[in-house]
Amino acid sequence: MADDDLRARADARFAAALQAAGARDPRDFYRKQLVELKGADPAAYRRALEYYEQELIPAVARDDSDAMAEWLEYGRVLATLAADGRTVQIDPTGLASDYARPVPPDALVLHLPDRTSVRAIPVGIPAALTPAQRATYDLLVKQAQSL
Repeated sequence: MADDDLRARADARFAAALQAAGARDPRDFYRKQLVELKGADPAAYRRALEYYEQELIPAVARDDSDAMAEWLEYGRVLATLAADGRTVQIDPTGLASDYARPVPPDALVLHLPDRTSVRAIPVGIPAALTPAQRATYDLLVKQAQSL
């Protein structure tokens, strides 16, 4: 399959998966992360592009793949290239656990950099955040606290 055909197939499969799940499209956010990565660490940027071309697109284009899960994994890869740390998933009750595939569709996925002065990086945001997930997001990503 030619690269353009493969990319078109992957795009179509991901669009269908987004629509079926009623999920947010993360690609604009991931593009912004790529731009930041390009400026901060050109070698990591090249690794991100290599993963996109050699891993993500072929995986999403396959009939037996979970397009949503593959894109979420790409988001995790981008986050780990941007900052050392660990990726967690937050369930609707606010309970955090280590990132593990398959990630439930209602989980908030955040990458927590080792450096505490760096904000958490959103990797996957469910269609609707529960109050516990919203509080976690506000604290770790927005770094907003309320008393």
